[in-house]
Amino acid sequence: MLTYLLFAAGFVILTLGARYLVDGASSIGIKAGLSQILVGLTIVALGTSLPELIINVFASVQGSTGLAIGNVLGSNIMNTLLIIGVAALIYPIKVSREAFERDSIVNLIAILILLALANDVAFGRGNNTVSRIDGIILLTLFIAFLYILFSKSSKKREDDKSENVMNHGLGLSLLMIAGGVTGLYFGGKWIVEGAITIANNMGVSESTIGLTLIAMATSLPELVTSIIAAMKKNTDIAIGNALGSNIFNIFLVLGTSAVITPIHFDVNLNFELAILILASLFVIAVMKLGKTSQTITKTEGALLTALYIAFFVWTII
Repeated sequence: MLTYLLFAAGFVILTLGARYLVDGASSIGIKAGLSQILVGLTIVALGTSLPELIINVFASVQGSTGLAIGNVLGSNIMNTLLIIGVAALIYPIKVSREAFERDSIVNLIAILILLALANDVAFGRGNNTVSRIDGIILLTLFIAFLYILFSKSSKKREDDKSENVMNHGLGLSLLMIAGGVTGLYFGGKWIVEGAITIANNMGVSESTIGLTLIAMATSLPELVTSIIAAMKKNTDIAIGNALGSNIFNIFLVLGTSAVITPIHFDVNLNFELAILILASLFVIAVMKLGKTSQTITKTEGALLTALYIAFFVWTII
């Protein structure tokens, strides 16, 4: 019983830990002379992927690689179908050309790279594994993606993301960082231990728990951020937050996990990868070919949301 209580409490502590760590680090970044947009593109953007990263680090250290890969794939499917869908239901998402090229195309490329790296048997490379070398490749691509973000942001003035960066005193900032790190540690530890116990008790695979329960909980920051952005009609932020998190999850989170412990890739997970590819192609298609140019309408948002519900029910059954 205690394991289940700690499992539930872990999500709350993990989310709060990520928030306080990001707020404290952002404040210190501003004091150190970093521009607000640079802080927004790095520390703040990383904050929404911290829950997935911490859980995957603990899972990889304990050898629960099925949980690690399931968490990333489940989170990305939720981001692409449910989060974008709900945001479009609130207010149609008008996508700028820059956001389309930067987020939707890179997101699709990231999925295809993961497909190629994970399916070693199909390419005559032995067992299906995301190896340490694969992890290094993903982390290198993450650095390249950050470089692209920086090079483009340096040509522009600071945008609305700067509103999210609070300037706290140095002492409070350090205290927030310390509290955030503590929350991330215990939250991540309790979640992974609870997930392993739940998987064993229910007789399901760790990857299934990662695809559903943990993926939904760790994607809550992205869901809340996108809903708020849609309500404020900041539609670029709504879709950029979801797809940007997808890119971070594959390149940074999965890359870090594979470097810690090589990840065995169950060939059955190609079904989830196929869903991700099709969902990403659908998002790109409605942007380019939909009824309203470069816009995800409420109808299309309803379809994306319905598809996620169908996926979730199918996975549980």
